[in-house]
Parts: sequence; C-alpha cells; structure tokens
Amino acid sequence: MNNTVAVNINLMKKKSSWHTVRISDVCEIDPSKRELNGIDKSMEVSFAMMADLPEHKRYFSPIEIKKISEVTKGGYSYFRENDVLLAKMTPCFENGKSGIALNLKNGIGFGSTEFYVLRSNGKVVADWIYFIISSEKFLEEGKHSLIGTTGRRRLIKHYVESFKIPLPPLEEQNCIVSLFQTIETAIEQTEQQEKNLRALQKSLSNGLVSEEPVFGNLLNRKNCTPTNFGGVADCIEQHDKQKKDVNRFIGLENIEPENLKITTWGNIADGTTFTKRFSKGDVLFGKRRAYLKKVAVADFDGICSGDILVLRANEKKILPELLPFYVSVDAFIQHAVSTSAGSLSPRTKWRDLSSFEISIPDLKTQEKIVEVFQHIQTILEQIKTQKQTLKNLKQKLLNEILG
Repeated sequence: MNNTVAVNINLMKKKSSWHTVRISDVCEIDPSKRELNGIDKSMEVSFAMMADLPEHKRYFSPIEIKKISEVTKGGYSYFRENDVLLAKMTPCFENGKSGIALNLKNGIGFGSTEFYVLRSNGKVVADWIYFIISSEKFLEEGKHSLIGTTGRRRLIKHYVESFKIPLPPLEEQNCIVSLFQTIETAIEQTEQQEKNLRALQKSLSNGLVSEEPVFGNLLNRKNCTPTNFGGVADCIEQHDKQKKDVNRFIGLENIEPENLKITTWGNIADGTTFTKRFSKGDVLFGKRRAYLKKVAVADFDGICSGDILVLRANEKKILPELLPFYVSVDAFIQHAVSTSAGSLSPRTKWRDLSSFEISIPDLKTQEKIVEVFQHIQTILEQIKTQKQTLKNLKQKLLNEILG
C-alpha cells in the first residue's frame, strides 16, 4: 500500500494543472424518466428505499424488484447502473448515506423520493463523484444548505449542483480512486477482524451461562458453584444531589450497544437532573429497553441516569473484571427483557435480575478466564486504532484533493 500511496501523492502534486468545475458541469442530476419511453412496462427493475443506501460504503445493490409499471407513475427517483445516489434528507445526509448503484435488474433502478441521483457525463468517473460527496468537506458545508422543519430538513439541490470539485484527467482520477479502493479494502479487512473477534468474545461469554458452563477446558462441574446473580453482585442505589467530586454524567445514549467501553459522556457543569452515583469499575446496565443490550464498564466516577442499574461485584465471589461479561450474555439480556414491564418504555427491575441463575467458577479459574477476555479486548483496541488510522489517512487525502 505504501507504493500506491507514494504514486498517488505524486499525482496529487499535479493539482495546479487540474480544472475546478461544479458538479453540475460533469454530472446530470436527477435524470429524466423520459429515457424510459418505449420500454416494456412489464420489465422488472430494482427498487431501493432509504434503508438500502449504506453509510460510508461505496457500492450498494437493491434487493427488491418491481415492474416498471409500478414505479414510473409515482414520484420515485430513477437511476441506472453506476449512477451515484445521495440522501437529501436529515439525518441520512449527515450520516453519509450515499453510494454507487450496482447489479441493478436490467440495469435500471427506482427508489425513495429522498435521493439525489448523479450521473456522469463522461468527464468524471462515478467513484470520483462518490468520494467527493462522502467527504467531510461536502457533508459539513452541506449542513448550512438544509431547509425545512426540524426532523424533516432536506439538502437543497443548488448546493449539490454548484459544489466545486477538482477535475483531474480521467487517467489520474482512476489512479487516485485506486488508492482509495486500497484503503477501503484495508478498512473492510479490519472491520471483519473486529467482527470475528467480537463473535468469539460473545460465544465465550455465552458459554459461561450455558446449562453445562464451558470456557475451553477451564470449566467443569467440580470448579463451578450454582448461585444466582444477586449472590455475586449488588445493585448500588447511592444518590448525590450535590454531585460532589465528580464532573461527568452518563445517560443511556452514552452507552453503545454491545460495547463495554464508554466513549462519550456529558459534563455536569452543563447541567443534569441525574443524581445516581457510580464508581470506577462498576458495571452500568440499561434497564429501559433491555433488548438494546446497553452494558458498559465505568472507567471513572460519575453520575448516571435512573434508567441505568449500577452493578458492583461481590469480590469474594466474582472478579470485577469478569462481571460485565456475565451481564452482557444473551441469556441475561433475554431474562431482562422477559421481566420488563411497560408498553412504550419497558423496564426491568433488580429484584428480577438478581434471581437469574448462573454457575460461578472459583476465583483462580476466573483469573484465567479474565486473561483471555483481556487479551481479546487488547486486540480489539489495536484493530480499532488501525481502522481509525486508515480512515484518517483517507480523509487526509480527500482534504488535500479538495483543499
């Protein structure tokens, strides 16, 4: 990849010779359906809704099929193979929903009215357009061109038409696109590694609470003691309206599903009504809508929402480092869901969760299990750093092109 980077960086040194054009100079935006006049109305074509358009993924292929007679009379967007689609509505636009249409039935597609369709006039390759409209610069500046009421704002067409882009010769476009493809392939590989490791971690965790607990060859009936969750952990209900000696708070929105690490929080100085305290090392469990699988380990002291249960290990029975893996297993989540009450925002209670039956190995065996999980966590962090480095590299190159 280093050779590819060097070659393409040399190409970008030729920027001074590139023309600057508007997107409308090199793309037809929202091609007319009149192109389909004379086509058999029974022909099958691809159909895409907003959910089909990916976030920060270059290609997409709609699965649904419809007849042309079903879609030409409505206000659906019309596109063809290799057209670039861009979400115009918030928050889909800000989230980076865009992509190049591939593998369309009979080469034709229809879809949501909330798409802009960009078709090259031959002076630009589709991938070049995609990388431009998925760049931070395009998305950030586009936020100032959203109109409409809150929650239903849309990107104005003029912004897309008039956005200025560099236009290298086609050969140089393809060379630079090749670089981005190399980086994206590397990102996809790290994402797959991360996915595989998380699946392994989940499988190992679930084994802890299976009918016959299993964790490699570490667990057996002799070193496991039947108990319930309330026998190894306590639910802490400590409240502090003054919020002394803490400066951060955690709401449910700050806990990412199936991610034990807290990456965002609020600042108490900015104001909060939360009063429940937690300490570093506590496990935070979202009791509202437990099916969202919100479990995290606190790495600082703070205040949290009342919809979060603060769970603390009984260190005579279970290692604090192992507790979150028991809390996040599928069986525990299912138990939380089955004991939840309420129609719109179902909540579970500690007294119900405390009855969840488990078998716990002795502390020495727990230490060996924790070592395995910590090793997986270390590798996951390394992969996450690698993925972010690749994304930063891609964005840096895009900034150099657009800057």
